[in-house]
Amino acid sequence: MQTSTSIGKNITTARKKMNFTQADLATQLAISPQAVGKWERGESMPDINTLKKLSEVLQEELNYFLTGEQKIFSKINKIQVQKETSSPNSSDAKVKASWNWDMSEGNWLDADFSGLKNLKEQFSSSNVKNCLFKHSDLSGLVLAKNNVEACDFSGSDLRNSKLQSSNLLKCKFIASSFIDASLYKSNVERCDFSQADFSGTEIIETNFEHCNLHDVTWQYTMFKKSNISHAVFSGKIENCHFEHVGFYHVVFEDATLRNTFFKYNEKFKKVKFVNCQVDSITFAFLKNNQATMTGITLIQ
Repeated sequence: MQTSTSIGKNITTARKKMNFTQADLATQLAISPQAVGKWERGESMPDINTLKKLSEVLQEELNYFLTGEQKIFSKINKIQVQKETSSPNSSDAKVKASWNWDMSEGNWLDADFSGLKNLKEQFSSSNVKNCLFKHSDLSGLVLAKNNVEACDFSGSDLRNSKLQSSNLLKCKFIASSFIDASLYKSNVERCDFSQADFSGTEIIETNFEHCNLHDVTWQYTMFKKSNISHAVFSGKIENCHFEHVGFYHVVFEDATLRNTFFKYNEKFKKVKFVNCQVDSITFAFLKNNQATMTGITLIQ
């Protein structure tokens, strides 16, 4: 994985290619030459916004600074160019470029990518550890074959994303949106999903273990052919679907379940219900699934 030292060397190489001194580069970035010196000596690292500026000033792709490998990433793409005029009669025009960052096939360590956006479905086959992705736009992405450990995605948008064949360990997704997303053939362990929104999410052939599910929104959520272990479901659970799911040390506590389907679930007799309310349809599904009905009150 890349370190601050190797990133510093990549900055030095790109700077010298442009025949810039450290002072020249500092002026372009509106920072001090001392800051540039610290980067190049590996004593500190620029944040993601500064890296974007470096990419533009030194005419290198963003990921070159992080990996040193240009072949993995295409040059910064102007994928959507449009002209704007200050007035209908103006002959001057501005050209706007939409940036397209490709973070696939990378090794990312101790980096701050908070506020990241415009990945355009390019974030797969990577190892990611101890990185920040707070308040990032990861919507619509296919995140496949990633190993992600101890990263913070709090407040991020993962709507319509597809997490496939990936390993998520000890990550934070506090108040993140998984609306209409899908998790498929993945391992999700010891992650914090408190206050996350799983409305319309499909969780299929996925292992969900020791995760914090406090105050999560469950609505039209599907668990199918998955395992749920050491978890507590609470709050409102509406129009959800549990089929061919293995339940291990799972508790429904202070939960209200409405129109929720249970079928062919394993170890369901061992699921505990504590101070739960259910409607008549859900009650019938639970009973048919041989649930232990202690702790369940039927909503009249």
